[in-house]
Amino acid sequence: MVYPTRWFKSTPLQAQAVTRAASSTGGSPGPGDRLDAPSPVVVPIRSIGPAQIDRIEAHLLDLDPHDRYLRFGYPANDEQIRRYVAALNFDRDELFGIFNRRLELIAMAHLAFSLDPKYTSCAEFGVSVAKSARGRGYGGRLFERAVMHARNEGVQMLFIHALSENTAMLKIARRAGAVIERDGSESEAHLRLPPADFDSRVTEMVNEQVALTDYHLKAQAKQFWGFLSVLQDIRQGVREARERARG
Repeated sequence: MVYPTRWFKSTPLQAQAVTRAASSTGGSPGPGDRLDAPSPVVVPIRSIGPAQIDRIEAHLLDLDPHDRYLRFGYPANDEQIRRYVAALNFDRDELFGIFNRRLELIAMAHLAFSLDPKYTSCAEFGVSVAKSARGRGYGGRLFERAVMHARNEGVQMLFIHALSENTAMLKIARRAGAVIERDGSESEAHLRLPPADFDSRVTEMVNEQVALTDYHLKAQAKQFWGFLSVLQDIRQGVREARERARG
């Protein structure tokens, strides 16, 4: 499951969407613009930065050819993926990740903020989920997390650019109340976001703290099991040495 994020530059469809939103009722969500309430099940999602760049690269390199095509809009090879990762701007954009117990990055979202000074209140969303982690709603959870952060950063319009065949991404966008426009093999979805409020800011702070705590616990567990494995190897070596001495 992969949904592309480009370095965000406005397209004609996006410019039209911004214009329509600006001429509507104050830019706040209307009857057709809804943000679904998140599920009560907690999925720890943390912000990820340069310290996780090796895991980001490993996650993207693990995508199969079709997933790479959907993620990047072309059949990216290993070298192109490495260049993409090396060019990530962690100061400007925001990346979010979900980790398994082995601290492998199994799902990742990229929230890219507009480079065009005329559209500083716009951002673009993209996400990829490892095959082993699909069917758990991680794409939708990452979308909820990105929407929350975008609101708190003053983003008024969130864009999703996807191939029209990428029905999973378009379903997530449509469920959130996004307007979807199709242009041949590509689709553009745009979602007007409500302004940040006290609840959105506190919720993001709490969610990030929960995710960091979860990550640290997984890291400690991984270290413990690694230590236990080494200890067991040592004990086994001692036993074998004793048996050889007795023999």
